[in-house]
Amino acid sequence: MATTRSASKATQPRTTTSLSTRAGAPWSHAPTRLTLFWLAVSLPLVIWDSGYVLLRPLTMEGGSLHWPLYTPYKLYGEVDHVYGWKAFHAGNGFTSAQGALNVLETAMYLAYLGIYFARGTAVPGRSTRVLTGRPAAVALLVGFSAAVMTLSKTYLYAFNEYFSGFDNIGHNSLERLIFLWIIPNGSWLVFATYMVYVMQGEIVEGLTIASTGGAIKAE
Repeated sequence: MATTRSASKATQPRTTTSLSTRAGAPWSHAPTRLTLFWLAVSLPLVIWDSGYVLLRPLTMEGGSLHWPLYTPYKLYGEVDHVYGWKAFHAGNGFTSAQGALNVLETAMYLAYLGIYFARGTAVPGRSTRVLTGRPAAVALLVGFSAAVMTLSKTYLYAFNEYFSGFDNIGHNSLERLIFLWIIPNGSWLVFATYMVYVMQGEIVEGLTIASTGGAIKAE
C-alpha cells in the first residue's frame, strides 16, 4: 500500500494557476505597439490643442496666431462652443483648465517615453525595447497615471456637456456631432481605456512578484 501511494503521488500533475512562475525571469515592462502608435498620433494633437486653448484669443479667428496653424479651430469652435467665442467671452474657465491639465498629462507621457527610449534595451526575439528594474517601475507608474488622467479628463468633458444640457454642442445636427465631436473625443476614451487596462495588469503582476518573492508571467 505504501508503494502504491508513493507511485500515485509521483504521477499526479502539479496544479498551476493563471500566473505561472518562472524562476530567474525578472519582471520587465515594454509598451505595446498599439500604445506607441497612439502616443505618436495623440501627443502632437494634444500639444496643438493646448497651444490653441492657452494662447486664446491670439489663436482664434482674427488673432495674430490663427493662420495657418489654427484655422481648423474656426470650424471646431462652431461645433463645440467650449472652444469658440461663446465660452471665451463668458469667461468660462473650463477650457483653459483642461488645457492646463493637457500640458501636465503630455509632460508625463513624454517622461514615460523618455525613460523607455533612454533606458530600454533590445531583447532578441522582441520588436520593442524592454525596461527592467527601477526604470521599468517608474516608467510604468508614470504612464499609467497619465492614462488615468486622460481617461478621467475625457469623461469629465463629456459629463460636463451632459449635466449642462448639452449647452455647447446641442445646436449641431446628429451627423455633424458624430463626425466632428463624438468620434474625435471617443478616440481618447478608447485608447486611454486600453492603456489603463494593459498597464494595470503589469502593475498587479509586478506587485504580485514582489509580495510572493517569485517571478511570474501572465499566460
